Amino acid sequence: MLLAIDTATKYMSVALHDGETVLGEQTWLAGNRHTVALAPSIVEMFKACEVERSAISAVAVAIGPGSYTGLRIGVSFAKGLAGARRLPLVGMTTLEMSVRAQPPSDHDLLAVVPAGRGRVIVNKYHWQADAWRSASEPRLLEWADAVAWVDAPTLVTGEIDQDGRDALANLPDVALVPPAFRLRRAGFLAEYAWEQLRQSSDPRRFDAVSVMPIYMQTG
Repeated sequence: MLLAIDTATKYMSVALHDGETVLGEQTWLAGNRHTVALAPSIVEMFKACEVERSAISAVAVAIGPGSYTGLRIGVSFAKGLAGARRLPLVGMTTLEMSVRAQPPSDHDLLAVVPAGRGRVIVNKYHWQADAWRSASEPRLLEWADAVAWVDAPTLVTGEIDQDGRDALANLPDVALVPPAFRLRRAGFLAEYAWEQLRQSSDPRRFDAVSVMPIYMQTG
């Protein structure tokens, strides 16, 4: 049984996955209530799914980029749980989580994570073979610069505020993916984690000590 945790932004998400099925998942706008909401939400999910906490054999966590405080809370919780019980801990970036939910397309894909003060962290992806592949390095940009970076028919996913919607509204060949597909979900984090665990022959790769949050400079 794997527990997946994402507290990287104002949205939070937790999921339980037994390797075959997402048994439970909750994703909601938590604002700045990560500290008080995370542990009780996980306890409630265990109860709802009738899963004992002792059944957890692995943990996955969103490692950013994102909010400094949000990332610290989620990563610290996941590292504490995995370290105390000597469980493997798998980290996944917030940008990769966002693109994993998107179906194949001939268009480029721009993934967006809010960075505060009107800025966003963005990265471009192309569909190649059977997955979205990164076509650039993540950048911290103002919305105006992010818009200027779009140079081909593009789908946009992630947390898009009103400033972002306004900036994208009049661009030709640019479209927001539907809201449900823009929601970053821990179920996708859990699926990725199971894939990584099954493909690796080296358990040391998932030592909790080695999992660190990604902070992009926002000052």
